[in-house]
Amino acid sequence: MRTVMVQIPNTPTSADVARLAGVSRATVSYVLNNTSAVRISEPTRRRVREAARELGYVPHAAARSLRAGHSRMVVMPAPAIPVGPLYSRFLSELQWALGRLDYTVVQYGTVGLQGDEAARAWAELRPVAVLVPGAELGPQGVAVLKRSGARAVVTLGPERVDGAHALLMDHDAVGRSAGAHLCARGRRRIGAVVPEEPGMEVYSRPRLAGVRQALHGTDATVTELPLAYTEEAAAQLASQWRESGLDAVFAYNDEYAMLLMRALQDEGLRIPEDVAVIGADDLMLGRLLRPRLSTVRIELPSGRDLAELVDRAVRDPGGEPEVYTVLGASVIRRESS
Repeated sequence: MRTVMVQIPNTPTSADVARLAGVSRATVSYVLNNTSAVRISEPTRRRVREAARELGYVPHAAARSLRAGHSRMVVMPAPAIPVGPLYSRFLSELQWALGRLDYTVVQYGTVGLQGDEAARAWAELRPVAVLVPGAELGPQGVAVLKRSGARAVVTLGPERVDGAHALLMDHDAVGRSAGAHLCARGRRRIGAVVPEEPGMEVYSRPRLAGVRQALHGTDATVTELPLAYTEEAAAQLASQWRESGLDAVFAYNDEYAMLLMRALQDEGLRIPEDVAVIGADDLMLGRLLRPRLSTVRIELPSGRDLAELVDRAVRDPGGEPEVYTVLGASVIRRESS
């Protein structure tokens, strides 16, 4: 019987990287794990990274987790609702910043799962941290995640959850800014678009409430305008505009504002003469419209700052939950209002 010898290539190790770079294995570990507690010169860091690339060395995540006593995985549930360009950029910056701190970000699809059931699904991955957008988590879910080994649970939404760090998103401020702007421009019959898409109410209801707060005590009125994100729905709403008597609209965000603006113009309504329009998010496309779209610029938290919050919580899991109010709002006035 013929015997065939198969040579299995040697897997490069951190010791191989250390020999090629002329440094210790500890230095290789510090560099490739982005450890900030040890000062290492930039030339040395470059030498280690180049040696790792040349050898094709990849750190062993499971072994590293065993040494550290926890994984480096951060689970970020995929949003259950459509997210616009502004939030997408924030998520990209956050993932980049967490990667720089040697965390691996995993986006987890939770279609059909809610609340504690979703938390149990996330817990099965044994993440070291979980970042939860919206209002998808309660105190019991936080407890489930912590029992599974999660050292940091951070929520990004309108309310804080017991046991979790919180970034409170003040969507009321977006509506207040828009309502105050339209009122100051002399508009008195103001519509406020409320998206009909499921799940959007967690953001749209506070924005509507903010418009009402801004107009409280004035002679201006607010009319709620349910609107699906389709051309047909916008055309239907625009066809009834003259009968409504509305002279302004806060369209929830720039995407809904652009959709509605086109439908209003197709009906022969002039913007801003007949209808003043303001959106939110300050998207570039809004600046390309004619007339240019007024908007509420939203300041999301820095992805780098949030990544550092996660890292602090992982290092000190017994610390008191941190709570920050974020989402600054300021009006950018352009021709549409």
